[in-house]
Amino acid sequence: MVRRLVPDCDVRFLQSQHGSGKGAAMVTAVAYRLATQHAERQRVLDTLRLSREQLLEVKRRLTEEMARGLSKQTHDQTSVKMLPTYVRSTPDGTEQGDFLALDLGGSSFRVLLVRLKNEKKQKVDMHQKIYSIDQDTLQGTGEELFNYIVYCIADFLDYRGMSGASLPLGFTFSFPCDQTKLNEVTFCLPV
Repeated sequence: MVRRLVPDCDVRFLQSQHGSGKGAAMVTAVAYRLATQHAERQRVLDTLRLSREQLLEVKRRLTEEMARGLSKQTHDQTSVKMLPTYVRSTPDGTEQGDFLALDLGGSSFRVLLVRLKNEKKQKVDMHQKIYSIDQDTLQGTGEELFNYIVYCIADFLDYRGMSGASLPLGFTFSFPCDQTKLNEVTFCLPV
């Protein structure tokens, strides 16, 4: 059994004063395997570790790209789009009630009902449903995509017994977009 755990380990059984010695051999074999795995993990992690100089260079480049993204003259050529947001306020912790959260990702669309209860301690209850999106819908017209999104929201509200409810919502896109007005957005294509 022990030889199967660590085939490349030289396993020797030593007679114990108070037992068979098999437990000690087992512990030694497992410790050897764990040490080997740890060394392998460290070897992989070491290739990902950046020096202080490398981190400072990443910081410098990112700061430079953000500055280029903020400049009207270089905005279109930068890899980091610094797009304006039309957020009018941020949460202050006193919010309560029901809210919808929508999350459109690569191949799925998630609808969440978030219930905020402002008791002695803020309490959050969340319920969600994930809908898959086929490539035809994702790459089709905006109207087709948003019709599907509306269908998913209606289905979710019906599933939760809340058909026809009017709730405030937040919408997260996992795609870069340029919001030109509070209710208007254009998807950005990669540079």
